[in-house]
Amino acid sequence: MTIRQRLWRGILRVFGWRLVGSFPEPRRYVVVGGPHTSNWDFPLGMMAARGFGVKISFIGKHTLFRRPFAWFFRWLGGIPIDRSRPGGMVEQTAEAFSTHESLVLVIAPEGTRSATEVWKSGFYYIATAAHVPIIPAAVDAGRREVRLGEPMHLSGDLAADMGLVREFFEGVRGIRPERQGPVRLREEIG
Repeated sequence: MTIRQRLWRGILRVFGWRLVGSFPEPRRYVVVGGPHTSNWDFPLGMMAARGFGVKISFIGKHTLFRRPFAWFFRWLGGIPIDRSRPGGMVEQTAEAFSTHESLVLVIAPEGTRSATEVWKSGFYYIATAAHVPIIPAAVDAGRREVRLGEPMHLSGDLAADMGLVREFFEGVRGIRPERQGPVRLREEIG
């Protein structure tokens, strides 16, 4: 563990949080982060990534990557996605994996900090198209830990794969639990 990792872990400990798990090599996967219930999830996740010793990336609308803030969002790990471009978000994001030797893409599938009945399924289809595993990551306020699961190699059986994801998030309590919805995709309910 590097000095920087120890520093970030120490900062998290001061705030009462600890890190559980580790990121495997090679570092090419989609991290499914949840539950996303608070504005604190982002800074906590950024500190956790540094404590784990990994540079994370995220996707954002291409319009965020214009002057004067383009450099800032790229520095944070942003990958611009043009939603109006043919090929769609899944294909563009999967393409990013083919151009990066190492890419740890973090997605909050709830897509909002408010309670929602379904998760957005993009993380599943991105990982499938890019042929990379997913790693579930929980911000568990009940245990005061940011926890990583084992890499999940998707089988293509959405119901079975989501069963494993649900199993990981079982009992996890978000920072604002009243905003926490079920772990399921729209494709699973109809």
